[in-house]
Amino acid sequence: MRAVQVTEFGGPEVLKLVELPDPVAGPGEVLIDVERIGVNYADTHQAENSYLAPSKLPLVPGGEVVGRTADGRRVVALLNGGGGYAERAVAAEAMAFPLPEGIDDLTALSMLVQGATAWILLRKNVHLDAGESVVVHAAAGGVGTIAVQLAKAWGAGRVIATASSDEKRALALELGADVAVDSRAEDMTETLLEANGGKRVDVVLDMVGGTTTDQSLTALAPFGRLAFYGMAGRKQPKPVEPRNLLGHSTTVAGMWLPHVFRLPGNVFGTALTELFDLAAGGAIRAIPGGEYALADARGAHEALRSRGTIGKLLLDPTR
Repeated sequence: MRAVQVTEFGGPEVLKLVELPDPVAGPGEVLIDVERIGVNYADTHQAENSYLAPSKLPLVPGGEVVGRTADGRRVVALLNGGGGYAERAVAAEAMAFPLPEGIDDLTALSMLVQGATAWILLRKNVHLDAGESVVVHAAAGGVGTIAVQLAKAWGAGRVIATASSDEKRALALELGADVAVDSRAEDMTETLLEANGGKRVDVVLDMVGGTTTDQSLTALAPFGRLAFYGMAGRKQPKPVEPRNLLGHSTTVAGMWLPHVFRLPGNVFGTALTELFDLAAGGAIRAIPGGEYALADARGAHEALRSRGTIGKLLLDPTR
């Protein structure tokens, strides 16, 4: 089969199209003929071995696919440890979720990781209350586009989106944000306060890192919460000192999606079911970010790392 393999860690240049033997499903697993592959920012960290879970070489990146099982079921699947950038992939049966009628490949893959991330951030990390102000950094990205829509659907009082271009800010407003500001603002604290009518903000969803995180923390209201779920800027924020948290009774949370599967009950399944229902009813929608040939996985990673993309990026394994 055709697959993209990494044999040395690095940037997009290490992604190479190769021929590999078909994977074999073991007990409790299912073999999937892949129709579309989801691309996540985490994949870029996986390729350079900077992800929370260490990578091992050789590596086929990719953690999510849509396709059909041998018995004809259409599923969207999470893969353990990669293997998604290929014509065929193996997933644990429990991680292959049946797709409802009317849910297309783009929507399925948008909701699987990025939609579920937004759902868990808002429901489990920050426990959003109706009427609260919510800042969504990188609001035109895969998680951001869903988070803006969910926050509005769940009664946020004011949604403040940040994005780096007029096009991205216009998209965030179209999706329901009340105001959209430039993510490159020199003083993000002041920018967020101004966007919130001079008041401190209640909730921040942050996957940027660096000074964006630092300045967002200082914009939090008493009992405000910042949920940190990535570091696209690849720069560490300053260490958080407990005495500074006392200053405004603020909370800083972190979220890594694999930990959700350690929770009691089927939290991930609940999130996915609700997201598919919302999408089917038109309350939220997936935003296409571009479809790349499997042979051009490097191009997809270059686009993601440039921070110039919107919505959800896909790979087509037939090309």
